[in-house]
Amino acid sequence: MADAEGIIESKEKDFGIGVPVETEGFYLKGMSHMDWGIKDRLRRMFNPKSGRTVMLAFDHGYIMGPTSGLERLDLNIVPLIPYADSLMCTKAALRNVVPPTSNKPICLRSSAGTTILNELNDEVVIDPEEAIRVNASTMAVMVSVGGQYEAKTIANLVKTADAGYRYGIPTMGVTAVGKELARDARYLSMASRVCAENGATIVKTYYCNEHFERVVNSCPVPIVVAGGKKLAEYDALTLCYKAISGGAAGLDMGRNVFQSESPKAMIQAINGVVHDNLNPDEAFELYNDVKSDLELK
Repeated sequence: MADAEGIIESKEKDFGIGVPVETEGFYLKGMSHMDWGIKDRLRRMFNPKSGRTVMLAFDHGYIMGPTSGLERLDLNIVPLIPYADSLMCTKAALRNVVPPTSNKPICLRSSAGTTILNELNDEVVIDPEEAIRVNASTMAVMVSVGGQYEAKTIANLVKTADAGYRYGIPTMGVTAVGKELARDARYLSMASRVCAENGATIVKTYYCNEHFERVVNSCPVPIVVAGGKKLAEYDALTLCYKAISGGAAGLDMGRNVFQSESPKAMIQAINGVVHDNLNPDEAFELYNDVKSDLELK
């Protein structure tokens, strides 16, 4: 207990009388009223200056196996980690490959899938204690809005989100788009809104060329855009630019990074788009410059 002797009596000015108490909002949409733990984890994921994130995704192996570019995670992914704001991966890849010294926030793949592309393991989600054990910043759950697994995948999302609020961990709702569902603004708006209304703190969805702003503006939480299939480098950077210009709070890039001719150059160019507002021409020039420098080493 503190010694009562020698305590200095406070003066009137020490109480700040007449000075209003500062109230700080939060820089991400819809997050001002979230708990401290959720905000703290989001702060790690999303750069507070730009309000955006470059997420490096390498969770593909859980349904695709050793796909091109992911044959050796230690050789192909670990060198890219310093250039990412956050990492999206499975719990096994995290434990087996990602160095604990990397100090990157983790978006943990929390729902399971199968190698049969038209199926989902629709009742399999990890125990939230597993996310706590690995100090995950976000739990990611696939949601099939409009598909045959909609009810059960939404149940997975609700279960995960409820646990996330209990433990202060954000939940990412990942919109699954099957062959029978169109990737247009009408569908993506509905899917994103459904995820948010059912508890997702962040929504990961796709970009659409027409009316993408409607998708972003009708979703009350931040949207992160998935990179999708491999594109030519300039086309991928154009996709990034359009998504960010349309209001996306970040990009979750996998194949367009680790399958690039120069993955290190590509992720740095994407950073330029996301955090420095580079246009596609400027970003592609950065890509070529970094690629040339790396080839000289």
